[in-house]
Amino acid sequence: MERRTFLKASMALAAYLGAPTMATMFTRSALAADEIADGNAVPFNFSILKTMAADLSRKPFGGPPADLPKTLAELTPQAYNDIQYDAQHSLWNDIEGRQLDVHLFHVGMGFKRQVRMYSVDAKVGQAREVHFRPELFNYHNAGVDTTQLEGRDNLGFAGFKVNKAPELTRRDVVSFLGASYFRAVDDTYQYGLSARGLAIDTFTDKLEEFPDFVAFWFDTPKASDTTFTVYALLDGPSATGAYRFVIHCEPERVVMDIEKHIHARADIKQLGVSPMTSMFSCGTNERRMCDTIHPQIHDSDRLAMWRGNGEWVCRPLNNPQKLQFNAYVDENPRGFGLLQLNHNFDDYQDVIGWYNKRPGLWVEPIGKWGKGHINLLEIPTTGETLDNIVCFWQPAEPIKAGGEYSFSYRLYWSGEPPVSSPLARVRATRTGMGGFPEGWAPGEFFPKTWARRFAIDYVGEELIESASKGIEPVINVSAGKISNIEILYVEPMKGYRILFDWMPDSDAVDPIEMRMYLRTGQKALSETWLYQYFPPPPDKRQYIDDRQMS
Repeated sequence: MERRTFLKASMALAAYLGAPTMATMFTRSALAADEIADGNAVPFNFSILKTMAADLSRKPFGGPPADLPKTLAELTPQAYNDIQYDAQHSLWNDIEGRQLDVHLFHVGMGFKRQVRMYSVDAKVGQAREVHFRPELFNYHNAGVDTTQLEGRDNLGFAGFKVNKAPELTRRDVVSFLGASYFRAVDDTYQYGLSARGLAIDTFTDKLEEFPDFVAFWFDTPKASDTTFTVYALLDGPSATGAYRFVIHCEPERVVMDIEKHIHARADIKQLGVSPMTSMFSCGTNERRMCDTIHPQIHDSDRLAMWRGNGEWVCRPLNNPQKLQFNAYVDENPRGFGLLQLNHNFDDYQDVIGWYNKRPGLWVEPIGKWGKGHINLLEIPTTGETLDNIVCFWQPAEPIKAGGEYSFSYRLYWSGEPPVSSPLARVRATRTGMGGFPEGWAPGEFFPKTWARRFAIDYVGEELIESASKGIEPVINVSAGKISNIEILYVEPMKGYRILFDWMPDSDAVDPIEMRMYLRTGQKALSETWLYQYFPPPPDKRQYIDDRQMS
């Protein structure tokens, strides 16, 4: 986008806030020289923001972000990381004894969208803009030519992070950076998967669209507050949005109450509500990409769903050989999320990524969301640096140009979800060669065959208590047949392992949908296990046969 186009968009944004015209919009108000929010006071509240988003949706999209100065556009990741916000200029630095503080991210490298920041005094309903100036940052060894930045108070910022006491200068618990992405941590202070404000056409015949948060407004908290409120304006080719985040920085987790109002500029084939993005390279069930020193590599190990009908579902994640998309139909879901439930260091052996410390993310809808589906996109990846898992709610209602769509929900960033099934829970899924009794070598004293073995571990007190009444696995598959079912008590995990073999009944290589739960009589004992298995082609099966018989 040309600079004049950016200024035009900025002027329109300022007009919605009641800010000065273009001739004076970047002039300083008569505040103290060390005041961080140095803009003129303009009216602001959530109603104004909702009106702003509605008005913006009726105007043409402004296009991609403006070009950055060369010294910022050509930054390497290492140089970009050397640029640090000056803690002495933090947004709430003048609040003595504060529990929270805000640091801003510099634009540069791939972060080209100039995001505007405002400090809000909710008592009087006014906001003041924080204009960019180089003195807000420490550039260290980044090699930035700050002379190219002088007078560029329209440059904006890339995002923000919130730090929490007692380490206000370096311990961030929430981060918003890039498009509409944001993350939070639990008490391990280890980031993991990401959330987004909105997903558009993630899996359709159109290119995926990534709308941006283009402005943030921060309510000024009291010194003792560990909860803060931030508002955001979203803008993109197909939609605009007004957001309110009430973020609770609790001792062991971060909880976000989110209210958003989306305005469609155009018809949208696939609207993703509460989207989250994660990484699954390999785990107990998928070993194809685990030829490393690490037994497992993933930010999340499962999609968990608490369906509207009360059913609890565990869907282990895959790193497929080709892109896979699944839609799980539901009505008024009670919750869903991408979880990381294995926190044992020995199962990862990773001292760089610390995957054992990474939190899961649970979505709790507020109000009735109606009919729709929880979508899961799994993309092949060769390593841990590429996010390959996307999950979101897609409403069944068509999204039409000119329509307004509102959603409220709560996000929990924590090692354990805030709710869990009272029934037995899936602990792990494993798969390997089958066709022979457990404890024997493949092909030893048994006829030549091809089968795939599955082992699903369940844990839960009620499962143990009901064992004397008999445990029955109820297994369904979309094709092929099931054999060699075994039920084993595993004392070290104080749970049960269900073993079975799947055998093909044709040469088809389509994904096999598997479903299982445990019961005694007609009483369900466990959550439902869902899995998608990709059988190898027949010539690959022959190779396995030969190896078994050698």
